[in-house]
Amino acid sequence: MYHSRIARFFARLVVTNLKSAFALRASFWLQMIFMILNNVTFFVFWWVFFGKVGNVGGFELSHMQALFGVCASGFGLMQALLGGVRHLGRLIDEGDLDPLLSQPKPALLYAVGMRSAPSGFGDFISGVGFLAISGHVSGQNLPHTVLAITTCCLTFTASGVLFFSLAFWLRRSETLARQLWDITLTFALYPDPLFTGGLRLLLYTLIPAGIVAYLPLQLVTHPTWSVMAWVLSATAIYGFVALAVFHYGLRRYCSGSRFGTFG
Repeated sequence: MYHSRIARFFARLVVTNLKSAFALRASFWLQMIFMILNNVTFFVFWWVFFGKVGNVGGFELSHMQALFGVCASGFGLMQALLGGVRHLGRLIDEGDLDPLLSQPKPALLYAVGMRSAPSGFGDFISGVGFLAISGHVSGQNLPHTVLAITTCCLTFTASGVLFFSLAFWLRRSETLARQLWDITLTFALYPDPLFTGGLRLLLYTLIPAGIVAYLPLQLVTHPTWSVMAWVLSATAIYGFVALAVFHYGLRRYCSGSRFGTFG
């Protein structure tokens, strides 16, 4: 019963944010369209690169299209539905969690679900487009592709929660957290075979580009039960760590003595 109430609350929160995003329609469409154009322009480099070298350790253009599709779709879904995670560090640093802590619903869920970025819709649409032209998506593996996008979205969100929770211990750490988040996204958009050794280990731990992108990509290109188990396990573990760090940091939280409510 409790979980169903939380789910209904989150659904209403998402609907409210989407209505708010659609309120300024001209701005919404411009941000969405420009993000689609930005992603297509970014990918021109990879079209030229793979046109010249063919493949990197067996990683071909179609794999790059699928990788970019999973990342853009997952990141866009996160921006559209859980865009508040980008502001979590500021809320902590400035003591603005107070109104959220006074609510009967989980403060973290409220914090990450209270914003929606129109550019996220552009990321999501362009990501789906790249997945469609990659040739790796069919009716048979469509559920695996949906799962790949979902886990990518959840891990992006978890990494944001983890990085921005540094504000519980480090004052004015939002710039550092955003840099770590951007580094995760940057590495996630490069072919997996480029990274070996210690760097590869780093990309599956502190900077979770491997969990965000490389593992979900395997769900699209090689959908097996073992791959699914790895993806779900890695997503769950990283999510648990992010939640644990946030709630541990919440014990250190210093109130900003703010009065206010959120509708």
